[in-house]
Amino acid sequence: MNNIGLIAGNGRFPFLVAEEIRKQGDKVITIALNEEADKDIEKVSDETVWLSVGKLQKIIDTFKEKNVNIAVMVGQVKHAKIYSAISMDFRAIKLMGSLLNKKADTILGSVIKEFEKDGINFLPSHLYLKHLLAPKGLIVGKKLTSEENKDVEFGFKIAKGIAGFDIGQTVVVKDKSVLAVESIEGTDECIKRAYHLGGENAIVVKVAKPNQDFRFDVPVIGINTIDTLKNNKIRAMIIESDATLILDKEEVIRKAKDLDVTIVAI
Repeated sequence: MNNIGLIAGNGRFPFLVAEEIRKQGDKVITIALNEEADKDIEKVSDETVWLSVGKLQKIIDTFKEKNVNIAVMVGQVKHAKIYSAISMDFRAIKLMGSLLNKKADTILGSVIKEFEKDGINFLPSHLYLKHLLAPKGLIVGKKLTSEENKDVEFGFKIAKGIAGFDIGQTVVVKDKSVLAVESIEGTDECIKRAYHLGGENAIVVKVAKPNQDFRFDVPVIGINTIDTLKNNKIRAMIIESDATLILDKEEVIRKAKDLDVTIVAI
């Protein structure tokens, strides 16, 4: 039995990973981030310590005290936290001051290097949930028309482009026009903005970055995504196959079918 560290942000992702770790016979030692994690994460963890996202040294020390040398980082941590008044310890302040920029990849990649200095290595965040990766093809809903497929091709190239610059990983397109590009606000807010600007029947395209580091970032959709798509009258959502997790997959497909939402993996 191994002690596997879990740094838990928000959403369902941490719960599913914790459950899979325990199914494999290992213990889950969770650092639940005060600003993000759901209190119920304690129910699927063997031990839970609540800490602020800015307490880098304390998080590392806690894992070392609990004999953790393998960890996973799962669940969303809103990028806007970078600009908030979160209290950071000296190690975090020093790290942030050393960065060339504050893009998500730069910050999280540097954070992982700090853990590695203390003998703690991170696994790909989707390692325990590979059975939930989207297979290529129509996942649920109505088949796209030839014109809609042209929008998909158009949007996919743009989404890959912005993802490569670490701006965001989602675009919303309609009639070969970009309605919205995801930035720091996240996918849901990007979709809402697109509907406000361009109305119904747009297409959402969400991709992996060209050099995605799955240790700290993996594209994810879930039940809440379906609600957002329906509420904003989106025609279809396109995701990248074998690189996007569909959390609570059976329930997502069932709900999408009931709400007449289309999801395609390419």
